[in-house]
Amino acid sequence: MMSATTAPVALATTQPAAAADTQPTVLATTPSAAPVVEVLSAEKVFPNGTRALEPIDLTVGQGEFITLLGPSGCGKSTLLKMVAHLIEPSEGRLRWWRGGHESVGQPGRKLVFVFQDATLMPWANVATNVRLPLDLARVPRVQSDPRVDQALGTVGLGQFGRHFPRQLSGGMQMRASIARALVDQPDLLLMDEPFGALDEITRNRLDADLLRLWWERKLTILFVTHSIYEAVFLSTRVIVMAARPGRILREVVIDEPHPRDDSFRVSQAFAGYARQLQQLLIEASDGRPGDDSNATHESASPMVNRTH
Repeated sequence: MMSATTAPVALATTQPAAAADTQPTVLATTPSAAPVVEVLSAEKVFPNGTRALEPIDLTVGQGEFITLLGPSGCGKSTLLKMVAHLIEPSEGRLRWWRGGHESVGQPGRKLVFVFQDATLMPWANVATNVRLPLDLARVPRVQSDPRVDQALGTVGLGQFGRHFPRQLSGGMQMRASIARALVDQPDLLLMDEPFGALDEITRNRLDADLLRLWWERKLTILFVTHSIYEAVFLSTRVIVMAARPGRILREVVIDEPHPRDDSFRVSQAFAGYARQLQQLLIEASDGRPGDDSNATHESASPMVNRTH
């Protein structure tokens, strides 16, 4: 990675849309919280010449819930995997907690990646799946077992530790995957469309649970989705991305109080944000169907949540 020290460029930010169809106010803002991740003019060109991302500048502040939203092929997952240090930028650089990646994993600087699929080991019960990061770190069972029990209880699976993945619904499997992430006590949670394959009712329920966990544990979350409604419900900020090459089109601040519940989903404010993001996605797509370039250029997801 380059050693340039260029500061991130402030993004064009839209404040919440009113209930009426009015033009949003565009402001220049930067997060006020201490930065957890700084993406500094980072771009990605794959070996075959495909330019997945043009230079990206983005700061993720401590305690934020930021969602990357955009059409297929806009580089959302590529950017997320750069933040996870699973792939490196072709140019530019990233910083974690104001330092290099070597500081990740220290107390107060733990990062966990949750993939699109639950990726549970089918031959192991739920408790063993959740314990896996601790087993790999050689944490003694006398210490790991209480953490596993706590993580399972947090996601509502306290009675299912001895069940096997095949005995769980899709939503319960994703809960187990999130418990496996939480057992390592992360500070930064990276999530790549974790609920995309679930039905709407289950997704809404898990979104509400995730938002509660973020609020109670004071996590920092960077989340990828294709769903406008999920983005509005979860986020403090939504980063709308456009494709070919992948780039940040606009930032929308979801300036609504927390904790949020189902009443927010049917509010005028929610409808205004959704309408605003819909218009931005139309602009981002530019009427062209997208092909997700990540499937061609990125390796398959590993079995476990990536922890640092």
